[in-house]
Amino acid sequence: MDPLFSWVESSAFSVWARESTSIFAFPTFLAGHALGMACVVGINVAVSLRLLGVTPGFPGTELKKVFPLFWVGVWLAVISGTILLIAYPTKALTNPFFYAKLVFVGLGVFQIRMIENRVLGNPDLDIPPNPKWVRLLAVSSLVCWFGVIATGRFLAYTYGRLLVSW
Repeated sequence: MDPLFSWVESSAFSVWARESTSIFAFPTFLAGHALGMACVVGINVAVSLRLLGVTPGFPGTELKKVFPLFWVGVWLAVISGTILLIAYPTKALTNPFFYAKLVFVGLGVFQIRMIENRVLGNPDLDIPPNPKWVRLLAVSSLVCWFGVIATGRFLAYTYGRLLVSW
């Protein structure tokens, strides 16, 4: 894999994203990733807490209105995360926490799609208390997004190799 990592790391875009002193390089991509994750996780927490009965007077069907912002956050996190990966492919792709993060992201997106389509799209499930499977889905979704945040933060401190050349 080292030749592939070396090729990506030596590309003009990777060098610029990683080494430029411009505010529009690495700091902007990192801030964009944090903003995207804040939208994703914040909306997920609000929806999950509603499904757990924290705000029983608030209609769950109203939460469907925030899902466009959720999906904007997902795409912002995916695009900025891909750029961060291009900047440091060896650092990420040789770290098991990166793969754990991807698993948590996949599970989290799958669960929030279930919540969006099967739970919030069904007015019969909007009467507290929600069925046990809905509450379990809300808890597992919270666990997944916490896992995304935790494994993402671990990436900064647990890598064995920063670049191929180091």
